[in-house]
Amino acid sequence: MKDYMVYKDFIGSVHYNATDEVFYGKIEEIDVLVTFEGKSVSELKKSFHEGVEDYIQICQKTKKPMLKSFKGSFNVRLNPELHRKAYRESILKGMSLNQFVQTAIEKELAKS
Repeated sequence: MKDYMVYKDFIGSVHYNATDEVFYGKIEEIDVLVTFEGKSVSELKKSFHEGVEDYIQICQKTKKPMLKSFKGSFNVRLNPELHRKAYRESILKGMSLNQFVQTAIEKELAKS
């Protein structure tokens, strides 16, 4: 099951609020909050597309980058046993834990 939509290379998260009976989401990978919603899937998609188009126009007018910038570092929380196993495996492979994690991510992304 997919809980996201893609339009013009932008990803929109998709959720459902049973109380209000509405689908809603936000554009991911950007520095501001842009939300969208709809009572049906077609309304949700239309609202998402409109949100993306509006966001693109604003970025072009203000000359701001469209996508969030990434530093290249992030914290990963693991259970202690998995952390130990990953650390041990990285030593046995002659690499740092960071290199081990990067290699694992690269292998997973190559499957896509």
